[in-house]
Amino acid sequence: MSTPLPGKPESLAALQRTLRGSAGRHSSERLIGWILAGCAILSVFTTIGIIAILLEQAIEFFLEVSIWDFLTGTQWTPLFKNDQRFGVLPLVAGTAMIGVLSMVVAIPLGLMAAIYLSEYASSRVRSVLKPFIGLLAGIPTIVYGYFALTFITPRLLKPVISDIQVYNVLSAAIAVGIMVLPMVASLSEDSLRAVPRTLREGAYGLGATKLEVSTQVVVPAALSGIVAAVILAISRAIGETMIVSLASGSRAQLTADPRESMQAMTGFIVQVVSGDVSRGSLIYKSLFAVGLLLFVITLVMNIISQWFVSRFREVYT
Repeated sequence: MSTPLPGKPESLAALQRTLRGSAGRHSSERLIGWILAGCAILSVFTTIGIIAILLEQAIEFFLEVSIWDFLTGTQWTPLFKNDQRFGVLPLVAGTAMIGVLSMVVAIPLGLMAAIYLSEYASSRVRSVLKPFIGLLAGIPTIVYGYFALTFITPRLLKPVISDIQVYNVLSAAIAVGIMVLPMVASLSEDSLRAVPRTLREGAYGLGATKLEVSTQVVVPAALSGIVAAVILAISRAIGETMIVSLASGSRAQLTADPRESMQAMTGFIVQVVSGDVSRGSLIYKSLFAVGLLLFVITLVMNIISQWFVSRFREVYT
């Protein structure tokens, strides 16, 4: 069978079919691009809407309560009818203490798990262990809360710390640390595995041991990603709701003793929402003021994370 020559009807028909197919592919690609752009724009408008609602209600709250008193006050008693005080420092202190103590649990365990999975585990062991670590992230937070209340406090902490309260910061922080551990481990492992193998081989060539290569070469090279993972985990920890509301209690106080009960910002929101609070009241508006402050804190931490990654990121070619 002879091949159609250019200019013959068969060649022109094939060319037209090719052009029509190319035009169809371009149209479908444009449609997919529009859909993806729409999803991105939707997320932006959703964020703007959330911020607008928080600002609207928070401004109404600050028209009745001084911003200075709100940020520097040391007494938080909004549910007291005769002595309402809106000093948010006790809530911030409780949130900060739980966040810091949870990182004491999550950072060493998560980083050691990441180093093992990246540097020591075989591919078969990694394929088994990594999904199990990820399962911790899929457990509902309310389960972690009851786990802290019914197991961590009475079974683990009470035999060691006899005077610990039933509701306490320490058990809540341990539970939150376990919850965010998969985030630290997974993101840190991704950063460690992104380090080029040539750095490892060069260190081995100089006579370094596997532990020395892991801790003195690979970890410093992946430090920006590890720090970003830690900051994201802290942001997730301070935004946790059910664990802190169940395990740390609802006593808003300034104390440095993790054996005592403290209320976090998210715990207060749960306490008020689950009660009988009339819409438009000062207590109702205080929810949005606390939520706005929590949003600003997490936003600042995410900005710091992005800055740290862009500032100290190692680019290998």
